[in-house]
Amino acid sequence: MKIAIMQPYLFPYIGYFQLINAVDKFIFYDDVNFIKQGWINRNNILVVGNKYVFSLPIEQISSFKKINETKINLNIYKKSKQKLLKTIQQSYKKAPFYEDVMILIENVLNFESKYISDFAKQSIIGVCTFLEIKTEIIKSSEIYNNDNLKSVNRVIDICKKEVATHYLNPIGGIELYNKQKFKEQNLELNFLKSKEVIYKQFNNLFIPNLSIIDVMMFNSKDEIKQMLLEYELV
Repeated sequence: MKIAIMQPYLFPYIGYFQLINAVDKFIFYDDVNFIKQGWINRNNILVVGNKYVFSLPIEQISSFKKINETKINLNIYKKSKQKLLKTIQQSYKKAPFYEDVMILIENVLNFESKYISDFAKQSIIGVCTFLEIKTEIIKSSEIYNNDNLKSVNRVIDICKKEVATHYLNPIGGIELYNKQKFKEQNLELNFLKSKEVIYKQFNNLFIPNLSIIDVMMFNSKDEIKQMLLEYELV
């Protein structure tokens, strides 16, 4: 069985969904520390031909809190949500797949929770459902009871508890994880390296690696399904 483990990100880029699609089981790593300036509560979309960072407001951001303990600032969330929806509407209303994608975004942002991890999870599951990705998705906080372990040891422990044979990680972890260490535990380790994915963004110069929101606005479901296969394992 192939598994992957990642922090839950808000409407992440297409490489995140390539990873989910490539495995049998995907684990939201939600009981690790929140990363300031990371992608848990924010991402990039296209606004007037430029990369624009959007975010959901967090109450008392701290890298000493776990992701699943980090709360949305509900005092300003409603206003922030309305501003974000208006920005997306103004930026993408002429995109070919605007209407269906906007419904998905609104459903996620209208989700009722006080934790950012739930919003991030809903954004990912919503996209997976839309794209018909069948991978089983679970939370690390709900099952493994191993947050006393750190880094690679915890990942290997999760793999063992899942009786996995193969662990996939994004290419960014190639300097963090050693294939030999995994091999010693009877695990195959590979890194997913996304190929270049280019599509038309109105008549603008293409800007890569934006949120999946951008990909979905400009591409059909079938086109995106093909994009999910545009990677290599190294």
